[in-house]
Amino acid sequence: MSPVEIAPGVWRIADTCAVYLIVDVDARPGERDAVAIDFGSGTALDEIAGLGIRSITDVLMTHHHRDQGQGLPRAVAHGARIHVPPVEVELFDRVEEMWQTRQLDNDYNLRQDRFSLLESVPVHATVPVYRELHLPGVTVRVLPTPGHTLGSVTYLLDRGAARVAFTGDLIYAPGKVWSLAATQWSYTQNEGPAMTVLSSILLGREDPTLLAPSHGAVMTDPHTALAQLADTMQEYVDSRRSSPWDLADRLDHPFTALTPHLLLNRTSLSCSYVLLSAGGEALVIDYGYDMTTGIVLGQERAARLPWLASLPALRRDHGVERITVALPTHYHDDHVAGLPLLREVEGTQLWIPENVAPTMADPWREDLPCQWYDSIPADRVLPLEEPFCWNEYVITAHAQPGHTLYAVAYSLEVDGVTVAFTGDQQEGLGGRDGRRDVMNYQYRNLFRLGDYPQSAALYRRIAPGLMASGHWEPRWTDAAYLDDLVESGALVDDVHERLLPLDEVGIPADGQLARISPYRARVGCGDTVAYTVRVRNPFDREADAWLRVVLPLGWRSSEAEMAARLGPHEEVTMQFTVVADTAGRRHRLAIDVTIGDRRLGQHAEAILDVRPVGG
Repeated sequence: MSPVEIAPGVWRIADTCAVYLIVDVDARPGERDAVAIDFGSGTALDEIAGLGIRSITDVLMTHHHRDQGQGLPRAVAHGARIHVPPVEVELFDRVEEMWQTRQLDNDYNLRQDRFSLLESVPVHATVPVYRELHLPGVTVRVLPTPGHTLGSVTYLLDRGAARVAFTGDLIYAPGKVWSLAATQWSYTQNEGPAMTVLSSILLGREDPTLLAPSHGAVMTDPHTALAQLADTMQEYVDSRRSSPWDLADRLDHPFTALTPHLLLNRTSLSCSYVLLSAGGEALVIDYGYDMTTGIVLGQERAARLPWLASLPALRRDHGVERITVALPTHYHDDHVAGLPLLREVEGTQLWIPENVAPTMADPWREDLPCQWYDSIPADRVLPLEEPFCWNEYVITAHAQPGHTLYAVAYSLEVDGVTVAFTGDQQEGLGGRDGRRDVMNYQYRNLFRLGDYPQSAALYRRIAPGLMASGHWEPRWTDAAYLDDLVESGALVDDVHERLLPLDEVGIPADGQLARISPYRARVGCGDTVAYTVRVRNPFDREADAWLRVVLPLGWRSSEAEMAARLGPHEEVTMQFTVVADTAGRRHRLAIDVTIGDRRLGQHAEAILDVRPVGG
C-alpha cells in the first residue's frame, strides 16, 4: 500500500503497525528530514526517498510492543535517535533483563511484556510526558494514555488547522480497541480497561481533530470515537464487577475536603493530601500513584505508572494555580513515585526530612523494600522537630519509626484543627466493627522494639484532632483512641519480648547484626568499590567481633579480615574496599561474622553489577 498523506507533511505507511512520518515542511526540498511515530518492521526507510525525505532523524515510540518496534535496529543503523515512554524504558534498552527474569512458571501476570523486543536497542531519551518535545522542524506534546499498556503515550501534533493525535493502540476505531487481551494486566482485575476509559476521556479533552491509530483507519471525528470507546469500555468494566464503577466521576471529582483547606485524593494508591493556601498555591503530602485503577502484578518499572491525572480537577474545582511544595512521609514508592514528575512538570520543590532524604537520594545504599527505581534528591532537607513555614502554615516533621525506620509524622494546624499525617504507621481499622488499629510494621523496613510506644507518645504530645493515614480513612481522634495506641504499642513490644531470646542474645527484631553499605552498586570491571560494615554486639557484655570478607573467585579486598572489641550492645563501623575483576550482573559478596562465641556465618551480603571493560 502506498504512503498516504493524512495532514500536511504527515505520511502514514502500512507496516506491522501504521508508521507515521512527520516531515519538516519548512526545510528546503532535498533537505527535508522526518520524525517517525513508531517504526514497525522498518519499511518506512524504503519509502523515504520517494517522499523526498532525506532521513529519519528520530523515532518516537508510543509503547513497547514488538509490532511497533521490531525494526528499531534498522532505525539505529540509519542513525535515528530512539525516544521511548519513560515507564517502559527498560523494555527497550535493557529488555534482556525482562527475558532473563520474567516469571514463566505458575505465572499470574498477564501483562504482555513478553511482546517486547527480542534484543535491546540504544535509547536516546525518554519522552517528556505532559510537556512538549521539540525536534528539528517538529514539535509534539506528550500525553500519557495508559490502557493498551501501562506506559503507553499519545503524541499530539498541531499541523495547519489539524491537531493530530498519534494514539498507538489506545483506540482502533470508534468504540473499539485493537486488543482486549493487551488491556488485561492481572488475573481477575480491570486495571487496563479502566485506564482505557480514563485515557479516552482525557485525550478527548485535548480537542484533537484527527486520531491516527497504530491499527485501524484514521478517524476524523475524534470526540465521538473516544466517547464511544469510553462508554463501551465502561460497560465492559462494569460487566466484570459486582457493582458499577463510575470512572468519569473519579476523574472529575478525585478530591474530598476534610476541612475547607485540606483535601484527600481518593483516587491515589496511597492517600495523597493537598493543603490549600491563599494565592492559588498548594502543598502536597505524599504523591505516589495518582488515579490508580488497581495494583498491577510485577515490580518492574513497566508495572508502575506515575501520572498527573487528578491535577486538572485540582485547578478547576479548588483554584490551585501552582503546586509549590511536596512532602513525603517516608520513602516507599507508593508515596513518592510521582514526586519527580511533579518537580519536572509543575516545578514543585521537594522538601524531604533529614531522616528520609538520604534513602530517597540513594535507594541502593541500604537493603530496604519498596524503594523507587531512581534517586529522588531533596530541594530542601528539613530538620526534625524544627517547625518550618510554608505560606501561612507552620509545619513540623517528627521522627516516626515503626512502619519503617526512615519515616516522619507531620503536624500542623489547618482550619483550627491540629492534623497529624502519619503515613503507614498503623492500619486505620480502629473503631470499625470494634477492632483496634493494626500496627503496620515490616522487619525489613528496620522495625525496632520501642518504635510504637515512641510514636504513641508523639501523638499524645501533638494531640491531633485529625490523624491522616497513608491508606485508610482519616480519623477524628479522641483521648480514648490515643490511649488505645499506647496499649497497642506496648502489646507489640511485649509479644516480641516473649517470642525472641532477647535475654540471651539481643538480635534486633529485623534479625540482622551486620549490614553492608552500599547494598547495591554498579561499576566498571577493574574498578575499586568502597564499603562500610556496621556490626552490633548483641550481648550485654564486652565481646570481640571478627569479620571475614567473602568475595567471588579472583576478586581482591583491602581487608581479608577485620576485628574489633565491642562494648555491651555497642555498634561500630568498619571499612574495606573491593576490586571488581569479573564482569557480570548481580555478583554477590558477603561478610562472615563471629561475635564472641557466636558464629553467625555469612550474615550480610551486598550485590554488585560489573560492566565489562569499555561497556
